[in-house]
Amino acid sequence: MQAPLRILVADDHAIVRQGLKLLIDSQPDMKVIAEAASGDAALAQATAMKPDIVIMDVSMPGLNGLLATRLLKQRQPETTIVALTRHEDKTYLEELLRAGASAYVLKQSPPTEFLRAVRAVAAGGIYLDPSMTAQVADGLLAARPRADGEAGAKLTERESEVLRLVAIGHSNVEIAAQLEISVKTVEVHKTNAMRKLGLRGRVDVIRYGVLQGWLYDT
Repeated sequence: MQAPLRILVADDHAIVRQGLKLLIDSQPDMKVIAEAASGDAALAQATAMKPDIVIMDVSMPGLNGLLATRLLKQRQPETTIVALTRHEDKTYLEELLRAGASAYVLKQSPPTEFLRAVRAVAAGGIYLDPSMTAQVADGLLAARPRADGEAGAKLTERESEVLRLVAIGHSNVEIAAQLEISVKTVEVHKTNAMRKLGLRGRVDVIRYGVLQGWLYDT
């Protein structure tokens, strides 16, 4: 039997932490191993406990969730972060994704949505709260046509597959193993696809993935 996911819950409200702990510990494949009430405490606990996943509240006293996410990913890139917030603003979403978060879940969403997010990122994917996907897709559509994109350019089947795997959270090494090609070839396909579509970074690729429906078909 596989060991349960080791989870750190960071939120400045004790009642929220307790609720999340009860929800998580009720699942056979998850367990809360530590709690933190601030970004600073989250960093300290993550360093000491090495959790698989950190549930990171965005608005916390002292070091906020965004800065804590950025610092934690720099120090422990293998740690997966689920951003949990009440902010239905794509600016927060994009900044958290840039900082390295793998999921963005709204506190007002059903508990089932939160659990789906945790399991998705544990499997190596990226998860956005469904209520945010329309904003993300609208942001990409509003930005087109991109001046640096190639008008009329079409992705090859392999370029599309590589970009899909990037969008749902896989690393170049993982993609190379899955497609049985070299890491260098993955990088070439990824670069070509992004150039053709005028995508500049991780957030753009995730936006494109939302538009294609890739993030919920993993």
